Amino acid sequence: MMKLTFLGTGTSTGVPSLRCHCSTCLSTDPRDRRMRSSALLETGDENLLIDCGPDFYHQMLAYHRFGKIDAALITHTHYDHLGGVDDLRPYCNDGKFPIYCQPNVAADLRNRVPYCFVENPYPGVPTFDIRYVEPMQRFSIGNVEILPVPIMHGKLLIVGYIFNRRLAYITDAKTIPQETIDALKGIDTLIINALRRNEHHSHMSLDQALGIINLIKPQKAYLIHLAHTMGTHEETSRLLPENVEIAYDGLTIEIPD
Repeated sequence: MMKLTFLGTGTSTGVPSLRCHCSTCLSTDPRDRRMRSSALLETGDENLLIDCGPDFYHQMLAYHRFGKIDAALITHTHYDHLGGVDDLRPYCNDGKFPIYCQPNVAADLRNRVPYCFVENPYPGVPTFDIRYVEPMQRFSIGNVEILPVPIMHGKLLIVGYIFNRRLAYITDAKTIPQETIDALKGIDTLIINALRRNEHHSHMSLDQALGIINLIKPQKAYLIHLAHTMGTHEETSRLLPENVEIAYDGLTIEIPD
């Protein structure tokens, strides 16, 4: 059985948003406090990090302080999904830490933290083993089969991931190509982004995400990458079908074999 913990379920600004006095940002419901989007997949043998944003340090303190992480899977290069890689240094004690990503992400990573890739790095800096992924090319980490699937984040090609043909993690999608829709059909659990209720140029709205869920028909779907303008967890939950929930930071779900 796989287990997924949502480390962060917010958009690039996090929730609450600085200097905002809306009902979501002033909410005392802990489900309305959202760090930047990231998740941890536990399979029994491997622990896989999905994205490593600027809140990674605090996410680990809150939800996985003493656990191991075997590799990171990066969806795309934007800072809210990649800005915490320097904090991976405790996970590099046994050698270079594996990061799976597209070539453009690797190039940006080398530019952002060049000190991690020099021939003679400063003692203690994180060191990485970059492993390229290509859309629709399967690979495995231990006993986990992983399929990267193409996603369009506005005009930027990024990837989502399908794990063991049971669980899919999609973030920052605006449109989803037909080949990805076909690959997603038949999965049990779908994690998918829904930024807000009204239209956005590079992210799906709530109605657009629900349309994709209805097309794929998973047994269960969870919404992530929410902005404060979506509204509170409690009020937005009333708008959702029975098989759709809003994920929140710290929520752990189980995906049966």
